Amino acid sequence: MQPPIILIGPICAGKTTVGEKVAQKLSIPQCSMDEVRFSYYEEIGFSKETQQDIREKQGFQGMYAYWKPFEAYAVKRILEDYRHAVIDFGAGHSVYEDMGLFQQVEKILKPYQSLFLLLPSADKEESIQLLHQRLQQITDDEDVFKLNKHFVTHPSNELLAKQTIYKKEKSADTVAKEIISSISKE
Repeated sequence: MQPPIILIGPICAGKTTVGEKVAQKLSIPQCSMDEVRFSYYEEIGFSKETQQDIREKQGFQGMYAYWKPFEAYAVKRILEDYRHAVIDFGAGHSVYEDMGLFQQVEKILKPYQSLFLLLPSADKEESIQLLHQRLQQITDDEDVFKLNKHFVTHPSNELLAKQTIYKKEKSADTVAKEIISSISKE
């Protein structure tokens, strides 16, 4: 059976769209972390009330920090529940400022060879610009733009990924075929 295929990257990098294409072509399930994450978070005490209180008192950055231990736990749990699927992580699930959390996730992901980082471009500034344009279609929240820039520039994604695919002018179908070709060589 096909071990999981994991897609990581910043917000609006195309993880879910590409994940759906790969899953369809391989006839395996697809799971988006953003759809299941809160059920995993709640297993270890996540509270929407606490999240809201932190957001009101500490702003977006405080809320982001609150999420991090829950995100690391969710990585472990989704891989337990979706052993033979395409899994696209939420953007924060592969970026950790806390070295202990990063090492925890790194250890969990180490055995998985089909771990792909999706970025628009090898040039970080160009990636930020292209992702910013995509994000403008769904939000005007400056905190989200800043966070996504952080996701592009932080080293976690590059350290975790086994392969990086730059998809600037490629269709989701083309990227899906590239992923499938890569895993068939493993």
